[in-house]
Amino acid sequence: MIRLTALYLAPALIAAAHAAEITVEPRPFTVEITFTATALPDKGCGLLQLEPKSWPDFEILELAAHGRRVAKGDTLVRCDPEAIDRKLVDTRRGVAAAILSLAQAELDLKHLQETAPHTLAALGRAAEIAAEENAYFVKTRLKATEEAVAQALERKKQMLSNQQEELKQLAKMYAADDLTESTEEIILTRQKDDVIAAEFALRIEALEHKRAIEVTLPREALTLANSERDSALKLRKAQQDIPRSIALHKLELETLKTAHLREKETLANLEADRALFEIKAPADGWFYHGPIENGRWSPAEALKFLFKGGRPPASRPFATFVPAVAKLAWVAFLDEATARSLKPELTGTATLAGREDIEIPVKLIQAAASPGPDGTYRADLSATFPKDFTPATGATAQIRMISYHQPAAISIPSKALAYDPKGWTVEVKLADGKSERRPVKRGRVSKDDTEILSGLEVGQVILAP
Repeated sequence: MIRLTALYLAPALIAAAHAAEITVEPRPFTVEITFTATALPDKGCGLLQLEPKSWPDFEILELAAHGRRVAKGDTLVRCDPEAIDRKLVDTRRGVAAAILSLAQAELDLKHLQETAPHTLAALGRAAEIAAEENAYFVKTRLKATEEAVAQALERKKQMLSNQQEELKQLAKMYAADDLTESTEEIILTRQKDDVIAAEFALRIEALEHKRAIEVTLPREALTLANSERDSALKLRKAQQDIPRSIALHKLELETLKTAHLREKETLANLEADRALFEIKAPADGWFYHGPIENGRWSPAEALKFLFKGGRPPASRPFATFVPAVAKLAWVAFLDEATARSLKPELTGTATLAGREDIEIPVKLIQAAASPGPDGTYRADLSATFPKDFTPATGATAQIRMISYHQPAAISIPSKALAYDPKGWTVEVKLADGKSERRPVKRGRVSKDDTEILSGLEVGQVILAP
């Protein structure tokens, strides 16, 4: 039994032999935070992006070098305008043609509106005249014409009878003489001719009478009836067509007006887009490929099309203009623990790799209270740069700040703390050489040390593994 107990205590004795004894005493306790920040202009940056109203294609012909110092008016980006210039010529012609078409349509509508009453009145008069002519023919002129041709036929018959009777009487009178004189012969011959002519005239008149009764008058009756009918149809059709035509002309005019406005809008959009084909520096400054926005410089995506022949996408920043008057500041994106350690107006230093001899004073301007979509917290810091040294835009630096400092605090190695159901505890060595675990209140943590706010006193000895 004694042997088993000895075996059981051996590990504890070995652990106690290796535990370090640390005497609790006050000493400075500091929480230092370090993070990386990027030098970016504090304000006034101009993002370059194409926001065309209609034109879809921009091919780069000329592009200023990345990081180049530019003067006001220098060309930053120039695109090929050949296609849009052709489109502008065609569109301007279309607008000019639309103006003429619109003017002609307005004139046609005005003329139609002005002549419509006259046209309807003329058709109405024509229908009335046709009806009157037909009615007069049916009621009066048909019968009168029939009587006239009959009378003409009777006259021709009478004339023939008269000529025949006269020839008969002359023949009787001259037959009484034994000798017919030459004068008498002439008279008889002439009378015979008159009889022949009367017979011919009678035949012609008979034919005319027959044609008038059988053809001419029925044909005229049909023509007048048709004329009355057709004139009435034309009038009724015009009474419907003309108002409809006016309405259609009005619609066509409105359609032309709408098309003209859209064509003008298209032209205005193209002219506005044409101005995007050459982007110049608005002032002295620097030109950077890639957008600098929301505290980040993102050149990677822009490099896929920022070259001669490349085509920048619309409505997406692809480059940045930094005016010469802009001042650099530091922007950092921190994890939650580091962001929580920051305090307003906190100061520190920035050090650039390769120039560790230069410490740039920095000061916290603002820190985000909530994380961004990527889970980081943005922090903006001002900087006081030496007169003979200013980092380039996009340069990174190591920022160091003291977020917490106590000149005399009780701190112990963090490994000496343990957490059990009673909370945080520390193993304290007693006067008799034994030890016991005592609860403590933990404060801030700095690297491998932890601040103890209560539970330990100066001079006590703790055991740490």
